[in-house]
Formats: sequence, C-alpha cells, structure tokens
Amino acid sequence: MEYVRINNIEDPLFRQLHNLMSEVFPPEEVLEFSLWKEPLEDPGIRVFVAVHNGLVVGTTEYRYYSDWNVAMTDFTIIGKEGLGIGRFLAQNRLKDLASLAAEGGKKLYGMFAEIYDPYRVKHFDFGGIKPMDPFVRREVLSHLGYKRLDFTYIHPSWKGDGEAVSGLDLCFMPGDEELTQVDASLIADFLTRYYEVLVSKPSTWQSMVNMLRSMDTIDLLPL
Repeated sequence: MEYVRINNIEDPLFRQLHNLMSEVFPPEEVLEFSLWKEPLEDPGIRVFVAVHNGLVVGTTEYRYYSDWNVAMTDFTIIGKEGLGIGRFLAQNRLKDLASLAAEGGKKLYGMFAEIYDPYRVKHFDFGGIKPMDPFVRREVLSHLGYKRLDFTYIHPSWKGDGEAVSGLDLCFMPGDEELTQVDASLIADFLTRYYEVLVSKPSTWQSMVNMLRSMDTIDLLPL
C-alpha cells in the first residue's frame, strides 16, 4: 500500500478520493468538487490517499499550524475492510506531523478533530462500510488518544449556507497524555482560522467562539 499526497484537482486519484468522501459523509460535510482546487494547492493542507493496486482505498486530510504547533484532522476515510487501512493512515499521518514539528525543534503539542456523537444523534444516514460507522469511529479515535473538549460544539456547514451543524464533539489528542486542559484562547483562535474560508457563519457559532474567548481553559474528558 502506498501513502500518496494529492495536491492537484486534475490528479485522477482525486476523483476517486472525492467519490469516497461523497459515499461516506453527508452533503453538508463535503466541499463541492471544483472548490477543492485551492485547498489542494495550499501547502498547509495535507491530503493523502492510501493506494492499493491502483485504487484509492482510504484517505486522510489534515493540517499543521506551526505557530501553535497543533494539527487538525479534517477527515479519515476507510474504503475497504480487511486491509489495515485505518492504522496505515494514522501511522503515516503521525510520522508526517512529527517531522513537521521537528523542523521547528518541537514535539507535536496535539491534534484537533471533530467527532460525531452517535449517542446524542441516533440516526446518521451515512457511513458505507462498518469501519466508518460513527460508533466504531468514535471508539477507534478514543483508542488513538483523542479526548472530548468540555463544551457544546457546533460548526458552520461546509455548504456555505450559514447553517449550524450539530451532533459532533470537538476533540483533542494531546501529545502529552497527562494533559487535562487546553487553553480556551487556543481553541477559539484555531476555530476562527480554520473556518475563515466560510464567509457565512451562524450567529450561534460566533457566540460559541466568544464564549471560549471569555474562558481560561477547557477540560479534556474521556470519549
């Protein structure tokens, strides 16, 4: 299996990647095909695919913010059972991020991720194969070391229509397993930069960010 970076919308592997995203995630979570041109060319956005026998069988997108020494996992998709794709993607992603942090003489502080909460929202009409079931994904991310940030989380829809999307938790995988809190200002700054590409944002999202800016720290809780 190969770990291949995609940085051009014309790459034939990208069509396979986008099809895989559309099979797994609901429409409000998937950026329209043509709008991927600039993100793929952005050096700070890292999109990799797992290629097996010429086919895209998994993919992950993530970002590294050198000024904060944190990363964000945008998504991880497993497209076929029984190939060890999840571990393959997670291990290669971590190696890549470790090397990026090391360039600045640092050890990665941690990584954010949005995680669906199937215990709160009972019906998710997506997933495709069993490894992508929200219950399974949540447990796997817990095993990887992700913890839930203790506040009510929403995010702006990737459709760009200004609607709020709920049913998720914002989580953080600390580089130091003993870490129990994250600075609220770091979370607020991260979310502001992460979603700056979306012009239309719900007022409830802005209220959430303002709430974070009024606090000192946010607790990390078990998933």
